[in-house]
Amino acid sequence: MDEKQAAPLWREETIKTDPIFEGKMISLQVDTVTLADGRTATREIVKHPGAAAVMALLDGKLLVVEQFRKPLEKFQIEIPAGKLDPGEDPLTAAARELEEETGYRAKGLKLLSAFYTSPGFADEKLYVYFTDQVELGVQNPDEDEDLKVEAITLEQAEAYITEGRISDAKTILAVYAWKLYTLTGRL
Repeated sequence: MDEKQAAPLWREETIKTDPIFEGKMISLQVDTVTLADGRTATREIVKHPGAAAVMALLDGKLLVVEQFRKPLEKFQIEIPAGKLDPGEDPLTAAARELEEETGYRAKGLKLLSAFYTSPGFADEKLYVYFTDQVELGVQNPDEDEDLKVEAITLEQAEAYITEGRISDAKTILAVYAWKLYTLTGRL
């Protein structure tokens, strides 16, 4: 083992933060940090309030929405999701987003997983919930959302992953959790 491998992990200390952009959904800052050997470096950091998503099963099918994703310049099929409002509980946000986007309301939600989407440059934490108990509610998408709602089979979901129509981490995680649930009865 060389010296670099044997060295202890080092917490980067922030010397200064330069705010670059403050938007409705994200902010961008550049932090100057101290490295283990005393040198300095910069870190570009996206600050995000977090988000919640729902893996909702309706009659054995997964509720999804299809929408155009501008950063990718293509349509994507995803589980319903949205950002957290300031101070909002992720469970509350998940229930809200499911109904707003699909028109279905969860009778109960269970946390499936929570993870950081891109920890190399962003602090966004995404909470994914599960329900197989839904009832008809009222669809009320955001004014700038153009969504197509669909309930798909596991086979369709797997085909959409292969085709690239499903390519985001939260939805892929949901599909594989659904497959595990189908095979074992457990999440």
